[in-house]
Amino acid sequence: MRKAPEALIKAFGSAVPEVPSVERRTMFGYPCAFVGGNMFCGVYEDRIVVRVSDARREAAMRAGARPFEPMPGRPMRNYLEVPPAVVSELSALREWLSDALAYTATLPRKQKPKAKGAKSPARAQAKNGGVPRTAKATAKKSPKARSRAAAAGRPKRPTSTPRATRRG
Repeated sequence: MRKAPEALIKAFGSAVPEVPSVERRTMFGYPCAFVGGNMFCGVYEDRIVVRVSDARREAAMRAGARPFEPMPGRPMRNYLEVPPAVVSELSALREWLSDALAYTATLPRKQKPKAKGAKSPARAQAKNGGVPRTAKATAKKSPKARSRAAAAGRPKRPTSTPRATRRG
């Protein structure tokens, strides 16, 4: 991946709509803008990319836009590269980015992914036989907790194996 020209990053930064719902982040080291968790525009190498509706796609292609292919032969659906003539004119670029924002804002909001290995407390409790994790850990250590477990109807774990069964 090539580094984006500083002039392109400046043009992108000044053209992104200043709306409270817009979140600016970097993706693969390039600046991007998101709404509702969905990317609607961004910089990639020496290009500016926008997300467009199917209705707007045909008009954009006639204006000189090309399908966005981060890898040759692998186009990203609904993303187009903004034509260089548009990038050089700030007002036209703002219009393209505003259109991309308007379309992307209509898409369903993306849910943030859960952290790997994160389990809900109810799921962890179900996995431990209905015993909350902290109570199960306590039952292993404390004799008092073991007697509470026995009183609750759970069998007591043997602390040692009888000699007769060890030799068998």
